[in-house]
Amino acid sequence: MNLFRMPGTWWTLILGVCALFLPAFVKVPYFMHLIILALIWVVMAQGQNLIQGFTGYVSIAQAGFMGVGAYVSTLLSTKLGWPVWSTIWMAPLFTGFIAIFVGYPSLRVKGHYFAIVTLAYNMVIFTVLLTYSSLTGGEAGIPNVPRPSELRFGETVVSFEGRSNIYYYYLVLAMAALSVLLSALILYSRVGRVLLSIRQNETLSEAVGVETWRYKLFAFIVSASLAGLAGGLYAHYIGFLNPEPFGVDQSLNAILAVILGGSGTLTGPIVGSFAVVFLPEYLRIADSYRLITYGLILVIATIFLPHGLVPMVSRALAALAKKWGLRA
Repeated sequence: MNLFRMPGTWWTLILGVCALFLPAFVKVPYFMHLIILALIWVVMAQGQNLIQGFTGYVSIAQAGFMGVGAYVSTLLSTKLGWPVWSTIWMAPLFTGFIAIFVGYPSLRVKGHYFAIVTLAYNMVIFTVLLTYSSLTGGEAGIPNVPRPSELRFGETVVSFEGRSNIYYYYLVLAMAALSVLLSALILYSRVGRVLLSIRQNETLSEAVGVETWRYKLFAFIVSASLAGLAGGLYAHYIGFLNPEPFGVDQSLNAILAVILGGSGTLTGPIVGSFAVVFLPEYLRIADSYRLITYGLILVIATIFLPHGLVPMVSRALAALAKKWGLRA
């Protein structure tokens, strides 16, 4: 399998190269903060896209799984004293382990019923995080969540402390790139082709002998694991953890990020994640009507751009290439 022959690979590489030099041009710390949050969302949205865009099952539990990863990583580092580097990787492992047990029964149902079941999972996770205050801190939360320890490369010291957050930016950028690469490897493998066949016609896939529940469970586990990784990165970046960011509304935002960018595409979750993070901030100029305006923009985009921004741009570029006699 040649990665460079995959559709959209070159655009993704161009975005990656631009991202490497982005801190040199972003001088405002708050903008860098928003970019880091958007990259964390890219990790979560890639997981959402795997189950929603590739497999055709809409999960409303992504923020809940993100919360599981965030609290696992935080509690291991603050209560047990584990190194942050190891707890960040324990977060997706533990979240994937949980997804095995909740995914097996829930994937026995289809369509809207699956969405309702995952919605219930998110509500249960949020309620546990909120009420089990002896462990999670409840509404008061957990303060002083540590950052990853510094790294040394000879005479060079890479510290993740400080207000500039440059090195943490490169950490989440690497994790976002890893999530995109993982999604690409899955999509253009035999497993990915089976997932796409499930999205197109699950009954036909079962009729030709495919055990679809195995592939659906795999997609659900990887999706939840990426959400857990995003939760670990989020917790150790913000430095304070409470259940508020892991409610159902954030799971709906993850779904919207995939839809806005382009469901079933590799670059769609990237575009959608930046839109979901930056759009509410730019609407603060009309704070009284911010949420109303945000909702209207999302409704209009969903109606008039049902396939997302990335497919629309791709079709426009293909049309221009055909007009100019170039190869698409």
